[in-house]
Amino acid sequence: MTVAHKMGRRWIGIELGEHAVTHCVPRLKKVVDGEQGGISAAVGWKGGGGFRFCRLGPPIFDENDHIKSEIQFPVLAAHVWFSETHTPLTKAGKAALLGIYNDTAYYLLYNGILGDKRPGGGNVLTGKVLGSLARHDGPKVIYGECTSLGEERLRREGVVFKQIPYNVKRR
Repeated sequence: MTVAHKMGRRWIGIELGEHAVTHCVPRLKKVVDGEQGGISAAVGWKGGGGFRFCRLGPPIFDENDHIKSEIQFPVLAAHVWFSETHTPLTKAGKAALLGIYNDTAYYLLYNGILGDKRPGGGNVLTGKVLGSLARHDGPKVIYGECTSLGEERLRREGVVFKQIPYNVKRR
């Protein structure tokens, strides 16, 4: 990574383990700051550029493509948002409305996000639940366990309903 950086090449580094934090990140910071080891003299390295360090989240799916039972709302919310918009979820809120992208509102009913702590509670799209969601006058995509609303009502309300887990895409 450091040689590629000094040569002005685009690079991606993938590391497994804490040494990514304890060794790789500090080394890359030194290179950006102008460290003169290695090929620096040969390529005229003076420092500069930058890098982004990211950690992968926990696996969402098990070996049978089922959503793992321990997956919490923020993790699934980020996955659903990225699957729908191809952009990162910038706010990890505690509301069913994940955000609005290109005038479409995306909602996730999962893990009792609406305050119903019963098993499976708050994960069903009913008329009452629909009325309690943050208002959006444009199209809506709502992920939930199931819905009691018929196709005509969903169409009238501008809702595309996607069932968890079947419509949650594994990338």
